[in-house]
Amino acid sequence: MTEVNISVEDVNPTLKVAHISGQLDESNVDEKIQGIYKALENAPKGLNMIFDMQNLDYMNSKSIGYLTDLYGKITELGGKVSICSAKPNILDILQVVGLTQLMQNYESLDAATTALAVPVVPAVTPTPTPVAQPAQVVTQPAPTPVAQPVVAPAATPTVEATVTPAQAPVAPVAEPTAPAQPQPGQVTSDGAYKFES
Repeated sequence: MTEVNISVEDVNPTLKVAHISGQLDESNVDEKIQGIYKALENAPKGLNMIFDMQNLDYMNSKSIGYLTDLYGKITELGGKVSICSAKPNILDILQVVGLTQLMQNYESLDAATTALAVPVVPAVTPTPTPVAQPAQVVTQPAPTPVAQPVVAPAATPTVEATVTPAQAPVAPVAEPTAPAQPQPGQVTSDGAYKFES
């Protein structure tokens, strides 16, 4: 079994440093990497981790797989992962597999700690919160009904006329008279002549 040592240091509640030394290979990686997983069991959200590789001499493909898995677990919780002080041969391996594109590489542990210990808060200009203005209620008086003059229908003049029956001129009624008797010597109505007697 190749000699390897992994220890995890708590720098602050949101930053841990995993110090890896020796040679990570098939004979030891499964057992030794468990120390890092145990350190992440109760990790808070936003935990950052630095892999200090100053004393790491060799790592095989299986150890690269574990490193990739740890990167996924930490970033799922909103944290960042960095490497520092990697030797050229280790850095070449990490570049070939693309891990240096995921993890920032620092030349020293101090530089990595300084970068991750203080969370970088992007400068955001606070947007002013609109203050709710009280609604302005414009009350307009209800229109006053204009009194319309009541116009009574035009009164039809009532003409009271006392109608008395027309008094037709009454013609004097002639008293019936006996037919005139012809006087002697007169011609009667039937053309007869009455003789004097």
